[in-house]
Amino acid sequence: MNFLPEKIDNYVVNHSQKEPELLQQLNKETWQKILNPRMLSGGYQGRILSMISKLIQPKTILEIGTYTGYSALCLAEGMQKNGTLFTIDKNEELEDFAKKYFEQSLYNTQIKQLVGNALDIIPTLNEKFDMVFIDADKANYITYYYMIIGKMNSGGIILSDNVLWSGKVVAEIEPNDKDTKTLVEYNELLNSDDRIETILLPIRDGLSISRVK
Repeated sequence: MNFLPEKIDNYVVNHSQKEPELLQQLNKETWQKILNPRMLSGGYQGRILSMISKLIQPKTILEIGTYTGYSALCLAEGMQKNGTLFTIDKNEELEDFAKKYFEQSLYNTQIKQLVGNALDIIPTLNEKFDMVFIDADKANYITYYYMIIGKMNSGGIILSDNVLWSGKVVAEIEPNDKDTKTLVEYNELLNSDDRIETILLPIRDGLSISRVK
């Protein structure tokens, strides 16, 4: 969802860096072949993820929610040459699709693709992370946060996607809408936890940037 007027949004996109050719191919094939292609980060947000990663130059990255691999490749662009990116997704059917593009990239040997439930996998990771991107099932955002906050290096960055949830976070919440309820609580958590400092950006469907103190 875009919160800017269409003309302004188009101007912003047209005056921002374009996605590399490999990501253009991934983007196109996702829309042609994969269910729910709107889950893709997309060109503009992907360049934002890439820019943040390049500014931080992380050695260790964790992504919760691989989907077709687009955002992982964007985050990898700023990773140190000896760095590692762990990306987790429970959808086995998308594993080979994402792997195909990882293998074509410059970061093939640095990306560790993990398939399964992130709630089970994260506790097995003994790494300390410089960057984490949370973009999986929204109902578990708070759980993910508590699982990774102790694994963050000082100065590390936690990126959280879809935190505006199509504007539902400021509307009346339906009793059975667990995702929206969790996201409202999650946004409050990010804004109140003394261990981090957070800014919420109205980019696409909302992107929070939290810096660990």
